[in-house]
Amino acid sequence: MTSRPTALERAFQLAASGAHTGAGSIREALRAEGYAIQQITGGVLTRQLRKLCDEARAPTGAGGPEPA
Repeated sequence: MTSRPTALERAFQLAASGAHTGAGSIREALRAEGYAIQQITGGVLTRQLRKLCDEARAPTGAGGPEPA
């Protein structure tokens, strides 16, 4: 039996998917999946999720630095 990721782990998975624009959208998706979202709060976490969402949604080769 495989275990389900925690709400926090799932939040980062959703952010990295490119399907969300920020923490609010991620919280809605978590609720829809049956997760309790009490831990998905706070300024630092919100900024981390938003940054990951932005990076996942950014087109590749959009003038950013070349990968090493």
